[in-house]
Amino acid sequence: MDKRFLIAGSFFGLTAVIIGAFGAHALQKVLDVAQLNTFETGVKYQMYHALLLVFLGLFSVKTSKSKTVLLWLLIIGVILFSWSIFGLATNSLTGFNFKKIAILTPLGGTLLITAWALIFYKALTLKNQ
Repeated sequence: MDKRFLIAGSFFGLTAVIIGAFGAHALQKVLDVAQLNTFETGVKYQMYHALLLVFLGLFSVKTSKSKTVLLWLLIIGVILFSWSIFGLATNSLTGFNFKKIAILTPLGGTLLITAWALIFYKALTLKNQ
């Protein structure tokens, strides 16, 4: 088990449930359907990657430099991708114009894609036991 992955995964899972409930209840009356769908996309991707982090924390047996890189790609990717989506979806409710930092969403997505590519590469190069 890897405590770092479990902590990150459980934090993102916990906050995805809280943020999702907030979106479903508190934002339902103040956002339109498109904004709510965008918000929900951020919650879904955060939860998907929370589960991935927990899975990697429970079942990975080796420690390596690439594992640390993977951890940071996922953490930073989730923060930039999902959290910028939360900001963009609720842009009309805040005094800050999140469209000014909209580049964070594709940057976060690229980091998440890179993390998955690293997992894929590690799987391809894994020696059969």
